[in-house]
Amino acid sequence: MTGKEQGIEQESVESVDVSLEELYQKYRKYSFAIAYRMLGTVTDAEDVVQDCFVELENKPLSDIQNPKAYVAKMTMNRCLNLLNSARKQRETYVGQWLPEPLGESADLPADWLERKDMISYAFLVLLEQLKPIERAVFVLREAFQYDYKEIAELLGKTESNCRQLFSRSRRILSSGEAASEAPSRPHINNSSRVKLLERFTAAFLAYDVTAMLELLAEQPVFVSDGGGKVHTVMRPMVVRKGVLALLTSRRVLTVLRERDVVYTVINGEVQLAFLKDGEVKETLCLRLAPDGEHIQHFYLMVNPDKLGYVHI
Repeated sequence: MTGKEQGIEQESVESVDVSLEELYQKYRKYSFAIAYRMLGTVTDAEDVVQDCFVELENKPLSDIQNPKAYVAKMTMNRCLNLLNSARKQRETYVGQWLPEPLGESADLPADWLERKDMISYAFLVLLEQLKPIERAVFVLREAFQYDYKEIAELLGKTESNCRQLFSRSRRILSSGEAASEAPSRPHINNSSRVKLLERFTAAFLAYDVTAMLELLAEQPVFVSDGGGKVHTVMRPMVVRKGVLALLTSRRVLTVLRERDVVYTVINGEVQLAFLKDGEVKETLCLRLAPDGEHIQHFYLMVNPDKLGYVHI
């Protein structure tokens, strides 16, 4: 899908004969694509989509001149409201908060994976660095290729303000800790990625310190989300020696070695899932270093409330 197609379509007024069901079928996935990138949780994104179309039930469709833009605006407004309240809720979240992983089997838009860097797990973690309005501008500009005039119309801002918000977002995401969260480079293909995952899995299961050391980037980071539901590493491990010790310990993460380990597509990239009796109990999303030969970040999801959309 081209940038113009992804932005606010410059089209004539949609026929007044178009039904709500037809609009739902046409724009439901588009609304979800925005909401998931904004919120990082599948459940909340789906709720936003449903709320948007429930509102449309009570609105004369003939009043809507550009349905796609209208749906985008409704979706974004609800996401901003949720994010503003979620920031307070996450202050009391037990342990580290990570986005909800989305499996390959999910019902996604046809163009969902055209730009994998814009939906990768690392990208969602990256967006957590931004304030809600900054996130909105960045998502609309980078993921959906809206121009500043269109973004201003959707968010009720001036074009100048939107440009400033985008520039500020880019600065935040290109500096300090946020820079190390950048999504994997697109030149790293799935074949190379799988080979690295195979090496990692073999080293992890064998407690192989030497092999694991060869795989780690100079400054690896390990983050785990248990949400207070499952015992896990509560704080990010950010020292190479500490990450190595964690991954090769015979006491820490032992339960993962008791699972069936499988490769599966999560957020558009091949990642690891850990199964018990055929059910996904944990996922481990790896973000590779720019060279594609070392692992920069480990994102372990053990919170059962966030594993409902990864199916093998």
